[in-house]
Amino acid sequence: YFANHQSHLDWVLIWAALPSELRARTRPIAARDYWTSSPFKQWLTSAVFNAVYVSRKRVDDQDPLEPLVDALHAGDSLVIFPEGTRSNRGDPQVFKSGLYHLAQQFPQVQLIPAWIDNVQRVMPKGEVVPVPILCSVTFGTPIALGLEESRSDFLTRARDAVMALRQT
Repeated sequence: YFANHQSHLDWVLIWAALPSELRARTRPIAARDYWTSSPFKQWLTSAVFNAVYVSRKRVDDQDPLEPLVDALHAGDSLVIFPEGTRSNRGDPQVFKSGLYHLAQQFPQVQLIPAWIDNVQRVMPKGEVVPVPILCSVTFGTPIALGLEESRSDFLTRARDAVMALRQT
């Protein structure tokens, strides 16, 4: 699953919208530097949600996608936010290349776009207490990397697939 990213609650909303049999094998991608910065954050993401940690900065020859690749090889589903960070602008930022590289390595995996609506008002960036407001998630038709499709074209198409789900 790949979606727009506006709040720390995005993952929870997608997870809650899935049937229980999918929920059990679906894991969020979490920025290692942020989500392991305190014992509570690390406990929440590892013990409760079984997150896959990813380093946002490449160190030496380490592949930042390696933990995602390992999870996909193990048969897990992932929730990825291709923008790489949360945005409060409404429209998703340009997608980073990780989704493209995963689509190359795992052509058999369904890439399902999702639009998360109104969650930025539930827990805006910088806030720690959620506000009780209705929000929703809409899932779209899976996409796949086209034969010889460029990284730029694929990422634009993936972002467009997410944007197409937006409620007007």
